[in-house]
Amino acid sequence: MQDRFINPGSIAGVEPLIRPHIRRTPIVEVAGGDFGLDSVHLIFKLELLQHSGSFKARGAFTNLLRREIPPAGVVAASGGNHGAAVAYAAMKLGKPARVFVPKVASPEKIERIRGYGAELVVRGERYADALAASEEWAERSGALRVHAYDQIETLLGQGTVGLEFEEQSPRLDTLLVAVGGGGLIGGVAAWYANRIKIIGVEPEAAPTLSRALGAGRPVDSPAGGIAADSLAPRRVGELMFPLAQKFVHEDILVPDEAIQEAQEALWKVLRVAAEPGGAAAFAALLTRGYKPERGERVGVLICGGNTHAVNFAHANGTGGQK
Repeated sequence: MQDRFINPGSIAGVEPLIRPHIRRTPIVEVAGGDFGLDSVHLIFKLELLQHSGSFKARGAFTNLLRREIPPAGVVAASGGNHGAAVAYAAMKLGKPARVFVPKVASPEKIERIRGYGAELVVRGERYADALAASEEWAERSGALRVHAYDQIETLLGQGTVGLEFEEQSPRLDTLLVAVGGGGLIGGVAAWYANRIKIIGVEPEAAPTLSRALGAGRPVDSPAGGIAADSLAPRRVGELMFPLAQKFVHEDILVPDEAIQEAQEALWKVLRVAAEPGGAAAFAALLTRGYKPERGERVGVLICGGNTHAVNFAHANGTGGQK
């Protein structure tokens, strides 16, 4: 059923619709030796430079441009990035938005959501709690639900990351993608449709896709770790799961320490400040959880940058380095 709606043709169809509203984010090609990964060619896609600080703007605009928006506007639940994207898209399109976030949402993401003019509601400890509250609000208000990952339009929008990456780097062998609810990897995997290897990467503390693949269906999983505000829903989406079964070659779990190491390496070598969820895919290479073959061209999606990991106020102050 998913193939009918979420495929390379349908992804290519939404790309011109959202193109005026999104950035074509850059790629950076790096010798693997710069990171101690000899004989590997790395191509980073810097989707953290997208509007609102993550790839989520693509799915948000696809939803708001393809679906009829009622007078009550739109409502979303989010760990932070999806909420910021929906708030940004709603602001640009002149629509009201209410965003529910859990207590684990980072101050940086909350600041973005409020800055874009959305009404922000903090509810519950985890994403699932905020989602339940948002659904109650949608029932009462008539607002349009914009799901973070389990929505056809969301998957189509995120799939344009793959379309764009292939245009920029057509000779990829493998692509590493972080997994939370699965909207990004579902859309990207649908775009490539087994033409390259797609590798999912998840925090050990939030193994949603790993548990689902083991069970043969989406199931509840732990939802913790340092990337809990972006990669820790209770379970992966129903719509993306058949796509993952068909098109995701492997799913790798990485510890929080490796995600932090990936953040530090990206900053040290590339001066890229990624949030934990944004750096998670790269952690699979640094831990050797994924071991490329000699000469392999490996793409890595750096998918989010809503963090104050670099404290410029401190660095430029009297106590910082000159």
